[in-house]
Amino acid sequence: MKKKKVGRVWISGVCDPYQPLEKRYMLTKRCLEILAENGWPFTVQTKSSLVLRDIEILKRTDNVEVGFTITTMDERVRKIFEPEASSSSERIKALAHLHAEGIRTFAMVAPILPGAEGLVSALKGTVEYVIVDRLNYHYADWAYKKYGMQWAMEDGFFSQKGEELRTAFESEGIPCQMVF
Repeated sequence: MKKKKVGRVWISGVCDPYQPLEKRYMLTKRCLEILAENGWPFTVQTKSSLVLRDIEILKRTDNVEVGFTITTMDERVRKIFEPEASSSSERIKALAHLHAEGIRTFAMVAPILPGAEGLVSALKGTVEYVIVDRLNYHYADWAYKKYGMQWAMEDGFFSQKGEELRTAFESEGIPCQMVF
């Protein structure tokens, strides 16, 4: 049987691999076990501190990294856009724990929401790098309009805030990549 060439697997930049049903069905956990057993490098990206359940799998794998999407330190704003996700502080605590265990960590700031500037000091010492991404905000038009934040969807906001974040992270010694 022909085997696939080994390459990095990204779990999952589009749909969170730690949905609430993951607690019960453990599909992501089993996928991580298979990747680890076969020596495949992988990246896990999530908004859920449930990833800590699988820390033993992550620790026994050499080429793994875990990232959390974190959009703001303002919990009021976070609850509007991510009502079911772990709080920003829970995600940062999880990053700190993973980092302390020797697992490579990163943060994805996407979308940039009001209050994102608070992430700079909160992430210091917990991540190797940060990615700032604009994403497609049209899925959340209703929330921006409902809460009077249409200004946060304008190109100028993203350009200015993205550059401010990049500069602030890099001034703290945290490499930051802009991808919008």
